[in-house]
Amino acid sequence: MSRANQPRENMDFADQLLKIAAKIAGQLPHLATEEATKNALILPVINALGYNVFDPLEVIPEFVSDVGTKKGEKVDFVITMNAAPIILMECKAAGAKLHLNHASQLYRYFAVTDARFAILTNGIEYRVYTDIENANKMDEKPFFEFSMLSLDARTIEEFAKFSKDAFNLENILSTASELKYKKQIQAVIAQELEMPSDEFVRHFAKAVYGGQLTAAVKSRFAQLVGDAFRDFVRSRVNQRIQSALEGTTPDEAPSDTAKAEGESGDAERESGIVTTQDEIEGFNIVRAILAKHVAPSRVIMRDTKSYCGILLDDNNRKPICRLHFNGPKKYLGLLDSEKKEERFALESLTNLFDYEDRLVGAAELYK
Repeated sequence: MSRANQPRENMDFADQLLKIAAKIAGQLPHLATEEATKNALILPVINALGYNVFDPLEVIPEFVSDVGTKKGEKVDFVITMNAAPIILMECKAAGAKLHLNHASQLYRYFAVTDARFAILTNGIEYRVYTDIENANKMDEKPFFEFSMLSLDARTIEEFAKFSKDAFNLENILSTASELKYKKQIQAVIAQELEMPSDEFVRHFAKAVYGGQLTAAVKSRFAQLVGDAFRDFVRSRVNQRIQSALEGTTPDEAPSDTAKAEGESGDAERESGIVTTQDEIEGFNIVRAILAKHVAPSRVIMRDTKSYCGILLDDNNRKPICRLHFNGPKKYLGLLDSEKKEERFALESLTNLFDYEDRLVGAAELYK
C-alpha cells in the first residue's frame, strides 16, 4: 500500500513512528538503563498508538499479579481496553539482545490474563507474540517482529493494527498465523538462497536437465540454481522499485510512446540500473532522519547507474544527498548550496545518523 492510499490516521501514525526512529541514534548513548529506554523510546511508541500513557487505567506500569508459586513478579506495561488487558509488554534496555528467557514473565501472565498479545522490546527491536500453536499458551516464536531502524510502509501498516482506534482482536488474529508462517517460509527461502538443499536442487535440475543426475551434475546445478534464484529475486525487486519510481506497477508497463517520452528526458531511468538492499535501507534511514522536519512522503529515492539520489519532492533541483554504494566502500555525498558535492566514507549504514545536521540543512535549503 502506498502512503497516498493509506488512511489518514495511518499516515499520522507513520509520521510519529518515523520521528521517534529518527531520534534513536542521538539518544542511544544516554539509554544505558531500562527505565531510560522506556521513557525515551517505548512510551512515545505507546502514545503514538493512541493509548494514554498518563492514564493508569489504560496503560498500567509495573503490573503485578501473583502467578502460581511466583509472587510479586511484574510485567513492565499492560495496555487495557474497556478495563480488560489486551497487550502485555516486557521491556529491556536499548541495545540489549532479546532472548526467549527475557519473555518468562510474559509466558506466565499470558496464561492467566485475557490479553491475547505480548510484546518483547528493547525500544528498537519489537517482537509480538500470540497463541497460534496452543490456546492460552504464548508461542515461542513471534508472529510479527520489526526494527525501528528499518521501518517500511508494510511494517507500519501491520503495527498500526494495534493502535487504539484500529484495534480489532479478530482482525489481527486472522492475519497472525499468515504473518508467522510467511516469516518462517521466508527464512527457509533465505537458507535455500544461501545454500540450496539437495531436494531444492533436484527439483529444478529435473525440470531443465534430461540426463542422469550424477553427483557431479548435482554439484554443478547447486551453483546454477542458487545463482538463478538470486538473480530472479533481485530482478523482481528491482522491477518493482523502478516501477514505483516511475509511478507504475509491474503489471502496468508503459506504452511505447510513454517509454519514448520518459527515456528522452530522463537518463536516470535507463535500463541497467540496479537498486541494492543497502540503498533501500540507506534511503529509509535518511527519510527517518528527516521525518521531524519534512513530511516523509516528500522524500523520494531516484536511482541512477552511478549513485542513488535522494530528492525532495522528486525534483532533481532539490537534491538532499547521494548514496555512493556501488563500489567496495560506501560513501555519502552531501551537496552545498552551489550543488558542489563532498563525500564522506561510511563504515556502516548507521553512520548516516552522524550527518543528521547536514541532511536536515540540505532539505531546509528548499523550504
